[in-house]
Amino acid sequence: MATKRNVTSNAPAAEDISISNKAVIDEAIERNWEIPNFTIKEIRDAIPAHCFRRDTFRSFTHVLHDIIIMPILAIGASYIDSIPNTYARIALWPLYWIAQGIVGTGVWVIGHECGHQAFSPSKTINNSVGYVLHTALLVPYHSWRFSHSKHHKATGHMSKDQVFVPSTRKEYGLPPREQDPEVDGPHDALDEVPLLSCIACSFNLPLAGLFISSPMSLVKITPVGLLISTPSVLSTIENQFWDVMSSTAGVLGMIGFLAYCGQVLALLLSSSTMLFPYLNVNFWLVLITYLQHTDPKLPHYRENVWNFQRGAALTVDRSYGFLLDYFHHHISDTHVAHHFFSTMPHYHAEEATVHIKKALGKHYHCDNTPVPIALWKVWKSCRFVEDEGDVVFFKN
Repeated sequence: MATKRNVTSNAPAAEDISISNKAVIDEAIERNWEIPNFTIKEIRDAIPAHCFRRDTFRSFTHVLHDIIIMPILAIGASYIDSIPNTYARIALWPLYWIAQGIVGTGVWVIGHECGHQAFSPSKTINNSVGYVLHTALLVPYHSWRFSHSKHHKATGHMSKDQVFVPSTRKEYGLPPREQDPEVDGPHDALDEVPLLSCIACSFNLPLAGLFISSPMSLVKITPVGLLISTPSVLSTIENQFWDVMSSTAGVLGMIGFLAYCGQVLALLLSSSTMLFPYLNVNFWLVLITYLQHTDPKLPHYRENVWNFQRGAALTVDRSYGFLLDYFHHHISDTHVAHHFFSTMPHYHAEEATVHIKKALGKHYHCDNTPVPIALWKVWKSCRFVEDEGDVVFFKN
């Protein structure tokens, strides 16, 4: 178990925060936010050793589970249009899109686990399985892997994180705080009209699923005309370049394969069978990631305060209900554990979370508010943070 020590204080420690920035101290104290001082070793020692063991055979059973269900659903869907009752067809197609999207998200999660080397002790097996699973979902595996690792290395960091980094007051187009008549908000008239705000939220998340989580979010044309992953363009490591190129080739090959199959089996590429479930997968990924790392009660840190374990603790576990948690391989309700120890297999994460919760105490964050309500609250409350300060909270 973790050694007993004082891991919190009622105010930010002087060595952790630049006390010359009064706004930093004011905002942290105003929110009664206590900056933790635990170490990774303390948290790791609190978790049974077997939770870190990767079992290749067991991992493959989860892959088999998903790839059996997906074609069964697709085959079942092929009979929907033959049903004579119009209302039954109208009802069954959306049910299929939802079900296939949920299972497809689970496939993505296992590919994501491979990218963290959590699928198997073998790096070759991890990258081979991850490459196949993500390529099948039109995700450039290595490109995503390199980009995603930056998110894990800088979770909660205002300038280095890669996922849902808050806009600052200036970036949001607001005047300086001392000149702002609304101060901390709300600053958007839509916030006062629940219906319009709900429509805006409902529109933007699916749109993000289409344009942010799709392969196009990772692609650009380089000056030499090569199709390559945008995050990885920033990398000059030679072995990453060839991994990125192989990922790009894989996705292009998959697109070509699907186009060919679409000519032979028109149903395969129909919007009803393939496109809508695919967009549903992307929607789930955006929604899950957004709610894992965005919450009005949690701050973001700047350089003077941030360290890895503090950033990992700025993650929210959220349950989506038994069925969704099960088919999503518990990516949402055990995400704190995943951020502390990303090589831990998902099938040990529930047990590990029990121990992490005890070790972190008040620094463990879980919100089981029904997801639609939680999304509404987060969407309305989390618009921007202040331009200055080492501990900054969302405002609206």
